[in-house]
Amino acid sequence: MRPLDPLHSLKVKLGVLVAVTVTIASLLVWLGLRSHIGPRYTLPAAIIISLVVTQVLARGMTSPLREMTAAARAMATGDYTRRVRSTSHDEVGELAVAFNRMAEDLEAVDRERRELVANVSHELRTPVSALRAVLENVVDGVTAPEPHVLGTALAQTERLGRLVEQLLDLSRVDAGAMRLDRDRLALRPFLQGAVDAMSLAGRDVRFVVDVVPVELVVSADAERLHQVVANLLDNASRHSPEQGTVTVSGRALGEVVRISVADEGPGIASADRERVFERFHRGTTRPDGGTGLGLAIARWAVQLHGGTIAVAPLPPGAGCRIDVHLPLHPQRHGGRPREVVAGPERAA
Repeated sequence: MRPLDPLHSLKVKLGVLVAVTVTIASLLVWLGLRSHIGPRYTLPAAIIISLVVTQVLARGMTSPLREMTAAARAMATGDYTRRVRSTSHDEVGELAVAFNRMAEDLEAVDRERRELVANVSHELRTPVSALRAVLENVVDGVTAPEPHVLGTALAQTERLGRLVEQLLDLSRVDAGAMRLDRDRLALRPFLQGAVDAMSLAGRDVRFVVDVVPVELVVSADAERLHQVVANLLDNASRHSPEQGTVTVSGRALGEVVRISVADEGPGIASADRERVFERFHRGTTRPDGGTGLGLAIARWAVQLHGGTIAVAPLPPGAGCRIDVHLPLHPQRHGGRPREVVAGPERAA
């Protein structure tokens, strides 16, 4: 029972509470003085009735506070599903709304933490199990330590190292402990260097670099931008058919630079075009070997530059194209553009 909920201020509610109780008490005492009953009986009755009215009104005012106390105790035990019901619009009601929002955020964080632990455990288990199987066969003499066997072990080790590196990047994202070291990068040599590094992976695809104008320059952190392009190239080459083509292009569009990576694979369904940038998202066309973290890290690096990244809406069967838009002049730099070429040691 919350009869004071329509009032929008706690101070007004307290004033109304005091006014009601004083009015009731005064009225009963006055009636006692005007009648044959006398104040001997009406005064105690006025006190009792005033206490009852105060209890009823105050209980409705403090009900959200009691619910918040119970919910906070439940949160201390790991239960983040409790919510506070508040129909008032005063300070207590605003506190209840803020409390519910906090509870939702904590529930989301706890859910993400559990999903992260489960996903990391799953992703770590796959390369570790494969590496263990290879090494056990070599140790037991079942398989000779031939180059292709050791190559399999090396591939799993590289996958494990790649996952650990991406997890470290995610920890930096969550901590917000990352700054940009911007430089003016000549885009074509930069993209060509990233393509040369990815070509060492030995995948049966052809890479094409297309930058217009050829002398296009972008202001960016070379290491972080390489991380973005390398992740996009890795995904595109994984999903491309054998002897397919992966096209890396750069265009100046007004005040932004668009970097696009396109492949000839099965593409991404429209329902998944935003979800692919979530951590550990597994698309239906994702082959084995990916960690599900590359695009999440790419989005973080692009947003760090003040840009955007999105899947281009292509028709079915036209492959997949991911566009990165970066500000052309986020800040003014002096000097000539520096040509940054990503070598093999910088490959993602």
